[in-house]
Amino acid sequence: MSIINFEMNTRDIIEHQIAKYPVILYMKGTPEQPCCGFSAKVVQILSICGIKFAHVNVLENSDIRRELPNYSNWPTFPQLYYQGELIGGCDIVEQFYTSGELQKKLTET
Repeated sequence: MSIINFEMNTRDIIEHQIAKYPVILYMKGTPEQPCCGFSAKVVQILSICGIKFAHVNVLENSDIRRELPNYSNWPTFPQLYYQGELIGGCDIVEQFYTSGELQKKLTET
């Protein structure tokens, strides 16, 4: 009997991460040490809302940093996903937060 060696490609990894975590943020840096103001702003908004989230530091994973914009058709970081769908980047997250829509949507988890 032969054993098939299956290695996940970068797109598979992204799809797995997005499916596994209800809320996931692809960002520059970490929540404790964001490396850009946009990532820091989204982390701040999620923290204010009391939303628990997974994160991926795209600065430490160049494959994901290159592939995620192709996957999402969204060119910049951060990228926030909720239940498998892209919510958006910093500006959209901030707009949804200001309108109250973000809190309502993310507390449905």
